[in-house]
Amino acid sequence: MSPDHPLHLAVALEGAGWHPAAWREPEARPDELFRARYWADLVAEAEEGLLDFVTIEDSLGIQSTDFNDVDDRVDQVRGRLDAVLVAARVAPLTERIGIVPTVVATHTEPFHLSKAIATLDYAATGRAGLRVQISAKPYEFALFGRRSAQPIRVQDFETPDVQAQIADRFREAADYIEVVRRLWDSWEDDAEIRDAATGRFIDRDKLHHIDFEGEWFDVRGPSITPRPPQGQPIVAALGHATIPYRLIARAADIGFVTPHDRDQARAIVEEIRAEQESACRVGEKLHVFGDLVVFLDEEPRAAAERRARLDERAGEPFTSDAHLFTGTPSELADLLADWRHAGLTGYRLRPGTIPHDLEQITRRLVPELQARGLFRIAYQATTLRGHLGLPRPANRYAAAAADRDALSAV
Repeated sequence: MSPDHPLHLAVALEGAGWHPAAWREPEARPDELFRARYWADLVAEAEEGLLDFVTIEDSLGIQSTDFNDVDDRVDQVRGRLDAVLVAARVAPLTERIGIVPTVVATHTEPFHLSKAIATLDYAATGRAGLRVQISAKPYEFALFGRRSAQPIRVQDFETPDVQAQIADRFREAADYIEVVRRLWDSWEDDAEIRDAATGRFIDRDKLHHIDFEGEWFDVRGPSITPRPPQGQPIVAALGHATIPYRLIARAADIGFVTPHDRDQARAIVEEIRAEQESACRVGEKLHVFGDLVVFLDEEPRAAAERRARLDERAGEPFTSDAHLFTGTPSELADLLADWRHAGLTGYRLRPGTIPHDLEQITRRLVPELQARGLFRIAYQATTLRGHLGLPRPANRYAAAAADRDALSAV
């Protein structure tokens, strides 16, 4: 993407905010975290800011500071609602913004997920997506009992055994995405006839078995849900290293990455583009968004003091996989404008606290970017693919059937 092209902007919604003490802020609404109205309000605020989409965090195990086990802390938010169901609840209350729930591929079935996201795309009239996530946490494996995972020590992360475990999970995720995408295409767009006069509701010739056989899944299909309004809802994934970058390059529409400066951003983008070329996807648009955790105030000192107060309440400094930005919306706009020259096509911002930092994004950062000509002044499209400049893809099975018909006519 040209550095002069307007930026894409999303927010990642996580409970009361990404800082573990966010729920204790005066503006926080901890008593509403498990109510639909809370999430509807957050997505409505993001839509007022003309953002491309929101992502909704999720997991299959309860939040924990210990990677390998459940901790016993009571001073942090624990528990969450199902992201897909939250998305389905708020979708009809919005009009333009994309809604992208997180899904853990490791312990769920692609058939179920394909129809859930297809249904969400209908509820959102073409604004759905999903963020695919893996699980390597032993305590999450124990919740399902189908298989087990060994504990992973930080000092062993780069060892061949651990890297092999991680590679397995991402290969599984790649197959998962492929099954989901094929199931979305298993109904042709005009498979539904709905002709009461002739008594024909569907054309059975336009429903297709996907006959997927892989290392992790064996799925015949077709889906039971007609092809989604977007044809293919958006697929996103978060990556921190080569193995997940490869998944992004081969299977996703958007990759979320976590650079800590412009040079690192450039190196990550170059690696993903190289993997994209290896996957023979050079002609396809693949977005790479930089993730940042943000603490924003009108004065730099106020932002720094607020973050320090949150750290004090938490009992330790906040750390993250993503870059931590503390400052003014104008200063953040400077950074976003600078890093786009590394090849990033957009950003996913993680509000340190909600609603404060979310409102700083929508009511302060967005106008600043608009004034610089870096962000839209109105929604131009009605679908998430449209916001992202992605065409509605042709149905693979319809195209294959047309080719067969053409050959048989020769």
